[in-house]
Amino acid sequence: MEISAILSAYGDEMYFFTLKKVRNEDYAQDILQNAYVKIHQNLHQLENKSKVRAWVFQILRNEIVDFLKQESLYTEEQNDVHIDNEIFVDICCFNKFIDELPHTYKKSVQLIYLEGKKQTEAAAILNITLPNIKIRIKRAKEILKERLVNCCKYQVDKNGNLVGDSDCLACQSNKT
Repeated sequence: MEISAILSAYGDEMYFFTLKKVRNEDYAQDILQNAYVKIHQNLHQLENKSKVRAWVFQILRNEIVDFLKQESLYTEEQNDVHIDNEIFVDICCFNKFIDELPHTYKKSVQLIYLEGKKQTEAAAILNITLPNIKIRIKRAKEILKERLVNCCKYQVDKNGNLVGDSDCLACQSNKT
């Protein structure tokens, strides 16, 4: 797959995803430019062509975090995992845990958190009701939260949010 095909297929979606995260058009353009360069430079490393979209959005998410850190708009609080409000996919085991979810939960999480779809859009894509998508997301979050607590030693604060260090020992040992 060539960079032009990737930009044609995902360019608009990448723009709106970035704009939604940084809420500033100039920042979004800068982040996208950096992401396009990294995608172009690393395209040869893409092993599974069927997962190009996930790969592209992982690069984009990393660029967003890097940019916000550089601009001092990223605080330590944003680095904490608040799974009831938003799932941060840069957690060490997160992608593995998503892959292990039951298919109906996995697809719901992918549409909403990885692709940036609204719940109403995700419900329409999956041909289910809005309350049904909300239940699926709630149940998926419960499973993910349990796995992060058990594997990665995250803790649940008094509000039910996960907090912890994104570099757990279990994941570090899996990388070596």
